[in-house]
Amino acid sequence: MTTLFEKGALGDIAVKNRIFMAPLTRNRAHPDGTPHEMAIKYYKQRASAGLIVAEATQISPEGKGYVNTPGIYNEKHVEAWRKVTDSVHETGGKIVLQLWHVGRISHTSLQPNGGQPLAPSDIRASADTFTESGVEMASTPRALLTDEIGQIVDQYAHAAKLAISAGFDGVEVHAANGYLLNQFIATNTNHRDDQYGGNVANRARFLLEVVDAVSAEIGAGKTGVRLSPTGTFNDVHDEQVEENYTYIYSELSKRRIAFLHVAEKFPGIAVPDAGLDLLAQLRNEFDGAYIANGDYGRESATESVKAGAFAVAFGRPFIANPDLPERLELGLPLADVNEDRLYGGDETGYSDYLRFEDNERQIAGVTQ
Repeated sequence: MTTLFEKGALGDIAVKNRIFMAPLTRNRAHPDGTPHEMAIKYYKQRASAGLIVAEATQISPEGKGYVNTPGIYNEKHVEAWRKVTDSVHETGGKIVLQLWHVGRISHTSLQPNGGQPLAPSDIRASADTFTESGVEMASTPRALLTDEIGQIVDQYAHAAKLAISAGFDGVEVHAANGYLLNQFIATNTNHRDDQYGGNVANRARFLLEVVDAVSAEIGAGKTGVRLSPTGTFNDVHDEQVEENYTYIYSELSKRRIAFLHVAEKFPGIAVPDAGLDLLAQLRNEFDGAYIANGDYGRESATESVKAGAFAVAFGRPFIANPDLPERLELGLPLADVNEDRLYGGDETGYSDYLRFEDNERQIAGVTQ
């Protein structure tokens, strides 16, 4: 029976355990999208994860929705990310990059030339974003023209190519949490009447075109997808979850992608039992490596892997515990995350968390 601490492979990516680091937005990149030098230490500290899914990274200037988030669309980004991937690989880790376009969850101050955010339809989100001025409500978007969608598909493929050039072991297409690809899937955000709106196949078309383009560029064995079928984050309310995601899971299964990473729960947002039952039902539609994510602890993660999940991705626990796999394996206590230092700032609450043994030495030194 598979355990959290066994080796395995997702497509072309070999991993040393089933404890993965989830993508975590930290808002510590340079304003031009270049990853900050602090990220080198931060990710290296967490290289004992079976796989690191690096933070959501915009594929274009228009894909940006929050202040100081990283990009992957020019050579300067590639050079900076390569220092991160080199540090992870030197420590024996594996890392993939999450490819991101926020769609309507943005603000005009974050867009090139103060333009409107892009979306499937011109429906403003009841959601906030973070700008240079602080928390602000997302701006009213404009609906993408049909021929513009193909341009964004190309941007995803280009970003994937650059990610591999930067040394990443693969990519994760972000189609969850109320961002652009999720907006095309959901019924309340997509009111289009062209080939990208209306029926289930049409609303899934954009995502599948992106997956096909990325797979053609770097290989399906290096391509993963993240979904949140029952999620309502960023004002997504889908009235056809079962129909939409039964189709999407099945189509992704046919494409033999490296993995499917599913956000099952969100901090502070309750998921009814019916939603959890639906997620369990949908898993039968995907014949591949399934990564579970959402409020897992040691015991629940162990049970999930025993029940068939390939791995479990941890978010906040990996922030506060850079040595999380070792702590879980040895049954050591977990440190708490500093909630006030999650987004933005310096190394405090970012790369200053200690491994268990270093923390114990520090405590002993203080008491002596």
